[in-house]
Amino acid sequence: MAEVKALAVEYWQLTGKPLGVTGEIGEFEAAKLIGLELEEARSKGYDAIRRRGTYRQIQIKSRWRHDGKKWGRVSKIDVSKEFDSVMLVLMHGNYEVHEIWEAGRDAVIARLTAPGSKARNERGSMGVSQFKSIAEKIWPD
Repeated sequence: MAEVKALAVEYWQLTGKPLGVTGEIGEFEAAKLIGLELEEARSKGYDAIRRRGTYRQIQIKSRWRHDGKKWGRVSKIDVSKEFDSVMLVLMHGNYEVHEIWEAGRDAVIARLTAPGSKARNERGSMGVSQFKSIAEKIWPD
């Protein structure tokens, strides 16, 4: 994984474009840090399972910030799919995990369907700050 992270940073430095591995790195890091079991790629709406404590099917979203700018938006959350919660992995620099946040399905759906934003209502996307307002920081604790 260290080689993938280094390659992704080098690619961004050379091209100014992301390599497209942020999601996979975020899933791997969340599994390692939180103790999740990753599902097969292209699963039915969730990326991992937490068996410790309350059983959860978790959809994992990831954002990488390379230069201190804003975190931007959480990618599309498909609420028609099966999941219990959404986890957001925020990384910076060389893809080091900065924070991990988790929000329950009901809170995510309520925020995405609240009136006022085409991006939220039609595209299933919200800003990172909006996600954090409905979530709990679970790492570091």
